[in-house]
Amino acid sequence: MTSIPGDTPVDHDAPVDRDDPVVRRPVADTDVLARRVEAYLTVARIALRGAELELAERLGAALRRLVADTTAASAVDRARVRAAVHALVLRREPHGRVLPRRSLTAAQQVINQVLRQLGRSDLVVLSRPEPEESDRPVDSPCAVC
Repeated sequence: MTSIPGDTPVDHDAPVDRDDPVVRRPVADTDVLARRVEAYLTVARIALRGAELELAERLGAALRRLVADTTAASAVDRARVRAAVHALVLRREPHGRVLPRRSLTAAQQVINQVLRQLGRSDLVVLSRPEPEESDRPVDSPCAVC
């Protein structure tokens, strides 16, 4: 038996009663993060239009994939994923200063930084999606167009 000062003693060897309503199965962190991204996108689909909505959808898709892929990652990597989700959902300044609304491009920068730190450059969200080969004009002299 061990105890924490100012708390009741805890017996770590005692069996846990799973039927006890106080004992609850903890919700996986990834489930919470995925639900937060989905809830944000639901609101974004109502509040945003045009390019902002498209950017929010692409950021949400990248985060959903990242959350799903890091379920068995280290605690440090999961913390980075959590920070990326919070950058989109909360859109706050670092160190807790709450702004009225931080821009999606600021959230995009944070999310892309986390993606690069985790070695997931394949999920980086560009400001404008790159046109596919079929979208480029056939007779265009421009190599970039």
